[in-house]
Amino acid sequence: MTKQLAIVGASGHGKVIADLAEQLGFIVKFYDDAYPEKTYIEHWTIHGTCADLITLKNQSPTCSNNVVVAIGNNEIRQQKIQLLQQSSFNLITLIHPTAVISKYAVIAQGSVVFAGAIINAFANIGVGCIVNTSAIIEHDCAIGDFTHICPNTALAGGVVVGSKSWVGIGTQIKQLIVIGDNCMIGAGSTVVKNLPNNVTAFGSPAVPQ
Repeated sequence: MTKQLAIVGASGHGKVIADLAEQLGFIVKFYDDAYPEKTYIEHWTIHGTCADLITLKNQSPTCSNNVVVAIGNNEIRQQKIQLLQQSSFNLITLIHPTAVISKYAVIAQGSVVFAGAIINAFANIGVGCIVNTSAIIEHDCAIGDFTHICPNTALAGGVVVGSKSWVGIGTQIKQLIVIGDNCMIGAGSTVVKNLPNNVTAFGSPAVPQ
């Protein structure tokens, strides 16, 4: 049976999610709040806004409930996911076929794991997270809801990253480090000390700004 998937967010991130979803056998339909000013993303048609998608579901019992939010901004992604949850959508978790996921890892609904990522034993990934291309999340790590782990990052064992944080491309985080909520770690940083909530840090070693 054909699987249909609504993608909320028609951007570069949305393109990559659509590509992955199609590899996994889904037929995708885009929804973006820029509609009707924006009606296409590459060859994909944008069918309406997020509100239109919710209205369609409420009016049509046969409408697919499957949805993924393809928005890179953590705050906006959280808002859209929670709105869709209130309307009883089925948040899909997408995992690229080349990702390596331990059978003991936990990945919550609405998260996306991209090509070449590794998530090792007893790691825990929260709701609506992005684990981007070739990211490594080692054993016993905990990633909070709506956090983005960017490409080619490496989290050693037991690292904790709070909710709605952003770990920039190529960052390395020492084992057992704790990073708070709403943090921004700059690209190419090395994190060797704990970081509190709501800080921006970068450098090697990373220093709060």
